[in-house]
Amino acid sequence: MTTRIRTCAAVVCMFSLIAPAMSRAWGSNAERLIANKAVDTLPPEMQPFFDANRDFIGRHATDPLDWLDKSPATEQRNHYIMLDKYGKFPFAMLPRNYKAAVTKYGKTKVVANGVLPWQIGVYSEKLTDALRSGNWEQAKLAAAWLAGYVAESYDPFDTTENFDGRISGQPGVNQRFSSGLVDKYSLFFPLRPNDASFISDPTDHAFDACLDSYAWLDNILLADARARRGLSDYGDDYYDRFYNLAGAIVIRQLSDASTDVGSYWMTAWINAGRPALPSH
Repeated sequence: MTTRIRTCAAVVCMFSLIAPAMSRAWGSNAERLIANKAVDTLPPEMQPFFDANRDFIGRHATDPLDWLDKSPATEQRNHYIMLDKYGKFPFAMLPRNYKAAVTKYGKTKVVANGVLPWQIGVYSEKLTDALRSGNWEQAKLAAAWLAGYVAESYDPFDTTENFDGRISGQPGVNQRFSSGLVDKYSLFFPLRPNDASFISDPTDHAFDACLDSYAWLDNILLADARARRGLSDYGDDYYDRFYNLAGAIVIRQLSDASTDVGSYWMTAWINAGRPALPSH
């Protein structure tokens, strides 16, 4: 092995040790479900375009997850924010303005702790720009990526240092909650998102969504512990118990995420000047 190869391998190994080995948030099935339901929240002026591209948006809503696999060193930070690295709830010490946060804590710490709410703000602006310029292909893709990032802000485990349950002694609880329950029971979910509404500040709203998600963590961790009690594995008995205890949280988060995705799309359209959208 050459010196250069050994050095590169050491860097990769070091990164894997210091960077959170983040889960895939809700998982592909949940993110597609959220994007699909979000289309139904839109006003009549937007419905034909988004309905015609429903499948495209659903497929590409998971692109950020795919990109996370391809380029973890640059993409990982965009998928979470460890709020509990900034004191105690409601984490008022953390400025919601990115430049102000970097000034206060330094870019290295801010990036290491995750930039999910700011990434949502960035993609909200990307969608606005694409709609304003009439670049419909770019608008479809930006809408899909925005949906993926907004969905992640509604996964409680994308908001905490305990992202994989290891700190609380419950390794894998993130996957059991965010993917396991969805994959097993989503056909029975009564998702009822509200109509989309205008968001005055996309980044600030994303922070609020992350805070709301964080507030569910203790309930989920307790439900996981109770569901496992007396069992030797995470089989069907465990998941039936876990769903009975935490299923309502999953359904609420997925429904609210769908409402928010539609709201971000509508906000971008309004901020773009309400352009007439094509029907395809």
